Amino acid sequence: MEFYTFINIGGTIAFAASGALAGIRKKLDVFGLAVMAFVTSVGGGTIRDILIGHLPVKWILDSSIVLLIAGVTLITVLFKNRIEKLDKTLTFFDSLGLGFFTLRGIQEGIAIQLDIPSCLILGTITACFGGVIRDILLNEIPTLFRKEIYATACILGGIVFFLLQKLTISAQIIEVVTILTVFGIRLIAVKMNISLPKVD
Repeated sequence: MEFYTFINIGGTIAFAASGALAGIRKKLDVFGLAVMAFVTSVGGGTIRDILIGHLPVKWILDSSIVLLIAGVTLITVLFKNRIEKLDKTLTFFDSLGLGFFTLRGIQEGIAIQLDIPSCLILGTITACFGGVIRDILLNEIPTLFRKEIYATACILGGIVFFLLQKLTISAQIIEVVTILTVFGIRLIAVKMNISLPKVD
């Protein structure tokens, strides 16, 4: 399996689990959980594809994405009673999804020859806006707009990606390091309660 495909599958699984867990925390029914998993997984990528004119968006053409999300939702429901610390598990999967989809968005920008700032924006949109839609539907202020390190992790991971490209390192190593950078920054920020300045 190509690493490109692995990025798509990995990000979809991580965000589907994140969306389903968020729905469980809000005590939604099974259909509600599926909707949360779906919008979290494909929301950012859908907005990205609309912005760059890749239509129809991929999940409409590829039913395997929908089936994958449904499967992850089902597994999450079946094992929900074994998850002792729901918030920590949600943060883990959300952070992992951020890493995968930041890279995915950057790759889409590079493919159509956008400059670095535009690629960083696409990466951030791809990674963050599924979570924004999820949080709005759950009647919460989106994590992106709160003091938590969220979009900042995506931007920093993207900067690392472009810096590493200037070195003689294989593309797959750069991609793995980018994913882990976003993932690590997000988890460390949550664990150590690091945040951006809040305007009172």
